[in-house]
Amino acid sequence: MLAFKKGEVIVIFCAAGSAHLHNFQLILRQTLITMLIKNIPPHASLSEFIRKYQIIRWQYDVNSTPPDKYLAPRPEHSLTFYIRDLQSYTFIGSAKKEIYPKSIISGIHTTTLIRDCGYDFWALKIIFQPSALFRLTGLPIHELVSNFADAEVIFGKEVSLLYDRLNGSDHLPEMITQIELFLQKVISKKSKNIHPIDLVCEQMLIQDEPQNLDILAQKSYLSTRQFIRKFEERIGISPNLFERIIRFDKAYRLRNNKPDLDWLSISLACGYYDYQHLSKDYKTFTGHTPVSYYEIDKKAPERFFGLYFG
Repeated sequence: MLAFKKGEVIVIFCAAGSAHLHNFQLILRQTLITMLIKNIPPHASLSEFIRKYQIIRWQYDVNSTPPDKYLAPRPEHSLTFYIRDLQSYTFIGSAKKEIYPKSIISGIHTTTLIRDCGYDFWALKIIFQPSALFRLTGLPIHELVSNFADAEVIFGKEVSLLYDRLNGSDHLPEMITQIELFLQKVISKKSKNIHPIDLVCEQMLIQDEPQNLDILAQKSYLSTRQFIRKFEERIGISPNLFERIIRFDKAYRLRNNKPDLDWLSISLACGYYDYQHLSKDYKTFTGHTPVSYYEIDKKAPERFFGLYFG
């Protein structure tokens, strides 16, 4: 049995009869009995820059072997604090392991990475509006594609002080308050003025169907060539690739939300012409077919708790 507390996800396993007891005990030996995946909207005054906060928490017994977490491309830039175990990752097809700093700025990934989350995983993730990271930092965003930067190098000692405050607290509302105080300071000091293209980038995340490049440029009051240049400056990748990742991510999340839905229906619902086009994007971004990647994803840490990122 899974029990959910309104407003956040708290999972409690209950063995129901002898038929389920053995499986329950196996799960319990590998994991603690609580896990949290929570999306929190920002304060209205920050919504121009921040899409949401994502809180992810799980913990494994130190005598167990935690499963790897496969992370497929997502259309997002983020600032993440890892306030328990250090994190490491490799890209699919690579043997090179990278260690994350305790707080990182991540660009859009165009290929899947495999993360070793350790035994005690607690991530507080700030997901920016599409062009907000550029507006706040002026960084060459293309250098962050499938890459990350130490947040302390970018934002200075304030990030380190914030990390210490977060690490010293277990009270989520207080932690969000500390994050928002930090963000307010950053925005007041460094933010660039909004441009129509910034709003177009946001609209691309929620539109049902991809739009013609000329129309996107027109909405931005730019020529098509200017639009592409400014878009890549802000997002780090081309408009076409950004839309492909958005469409792929929608399909991935729809499958999580509706696992009984067939792949053709998922393809059409997410703007693909047919299953073959969806399968091509899955192979490009994950190295697997939709079916085989879904089987891999079912072994992710959160799946032990019957949860998913949807």
